[in-house]
Amino acid sequence: MHFKLIIAFVDDTKTNKVMAAAREAGATGATIVSNARGEGLNKSKTFFGLALDTQRDMLLFLVEEHLSRSILEKVCDVGEFDDSPGTGIALQIDVEDAVGVQHQVKQLVERVEEEL
Repeated sequence: MHFKLIIAFVDDTKTNKVMAAAREAGATGATIVSNARGEGLNKSKTFFGLALDTQRDMLLFLVEEHLSRSILEKVCDVGEFDDSPGTGIALQIDVEDAVGVQHQVKQLVERVEEEL
C-alpha cells in the first residue's frame, strides 16, 4: 500500500470542520500542530509589536494514495483556501515508506476497493 502526506495550514477556527470533511473523504486521522505562524504575499500586521494575524493549525494526514486527491480537494473546499488570500494552503507529497499503520490497512483496503 502506498501513501501520500497531506499537509494543510488552516485557520484554527476551521480545524474541526476540515478534520470532519477529511474523514468523510477517507482520511483515517491526522496529527494537529497548533499555533503555527506564517506569512504570504503581505507581511503580518502588528500593533505596538504584537502580531494581529490569526492563529493557524498545521494538519498532517497520512492517506492512501488513491484517496489523496479527493481528500486534498475536500480540505481546500472546506478551508475556503481558493476563496480569499491568506485563508490557508494544502499540499501533498509522496511517502516512500511508513510504519505504525498496519492496524489501518484493512480498513483502507476496503475503502479503496469501494472507490475504485
